Amino acid sequence: MKKKGTLFWITGLSGSGKTSLAKKVLPFIKNKFGATIHLDGDSLRKILDLHGYSFKDRFSNSIKFTKIAKFLTDQGFNVVFSIVGLMNKTRDWNRKNIENYVEIFIDTDLRKIISLNKKKIYKNYRKDIVGLNIKPQFPKNPDIVIFNNLNNNINSLNLELQNQITKLLLK
Repeated sequence: MKKKGTLFWITGLSGSGKTSLAKKVLPFIKNKFGATIHLDGDSLRKILDLHGYSFKDRFSNSIKFTKIAKFLTDQGFNVVFSIVGLMNKTRDWNRKNIENYVEIFIDTDLRKIISLNKKKIYKNYRKDIVGLNIKPQFPKNPDIVIFNNLNNNINSLNLELQNQITKLLLK
């Protein structure tokens, strides 16, 4: 029986580069670890017709998303999941229930994201925004931290992430 897949949970503030980095690192993970898919929180919201953005709604959605990830990893697929997901209970659930779990935190300064207008969400909306009026629960002990000062090229961040994954999983 094929071993279970690995969940690469890429979390951080909106505009931190999670999805861009996930798309860049995907071919590397496929090459090193086999069958891999990318899931994105925003895309799953659209597919599943999930509309709420309150903390309660976000938490409910994140639990649904982790269960989808577990379903896939239990079948031997690797999942690269880009999601804001800044909730301790969700990440704790992942660690407890997903056998092969790698938590990747993209650490970015919210003020810089806003000043560079990386995400219109911060300028256009003022309600239910993680980092503004919903307090983020940043990971305390992520497996990998990537510092994105928003000046770095996405390719250099990708190489850094590949190196960190190699050190962690391919010793």
